[in-house]
Amino acid sequence: MPRIIAAECRPFFDAVTAKALEMGAPVSMAVVGPEGHLIALERMDDAGFITPETAQAKAYTAAAFRTMSPRFTDGLVIQKWFMERNPQMMVATSIMKGGMVVASGGCAPVFKGDTFVGAYGISGGTSDQDEVMAKHACALCGWTIVPATDTTPDSVKAHINELYAKAGIKERKL
Repeated sequence: MPRIIAAECRPFFDAVTAKALEMGAPVSMAVVGPEGHLIALERMDDAGFITPETAQAKAYTAAAFRTMSPRFTDGLVIQKWFMERNPQMMVATSIMKGGMVVASGGCAPVFKGDTFVGAYGISGGTSDQDEVMAKHACALCGWTIVPATDTTPDSVKAHINELYAKAGIKERKL
């Protein structure tokens, strides 16, 4: 069965680090398995002291919500979904999980083919900067944030695209 192993995280972390240095935004990066368990975590020099825990929480959140529904494609969609429905539920969920629920840009699930193998989280820049770093690293490493075979119902795609539009994200569509 496909999975992410720790050695596969090194090229991803190296690509994120290179982009972060270029952008002047030191970050921490985390990768978790599909069950949310930590595979690898790294903090760049000068990254904020809270960024490792935040990166891991972002990755955990992407894994948890991807497991719940195909509509949760990344942290921005999760964040907007909670904002529309019940922001207090996000806070309560985070408290119940010891702070491990953080919905923000810079996190997404990872697939090998059609198999959900885990998720990544990046923390230290703005949400937009974390997203740019993630896209750069995924492209260089061949990581995909959607399954190879798209079985997402059209109604779910429309819902996600509506959430992106409401969040002001014009370049992303499902």
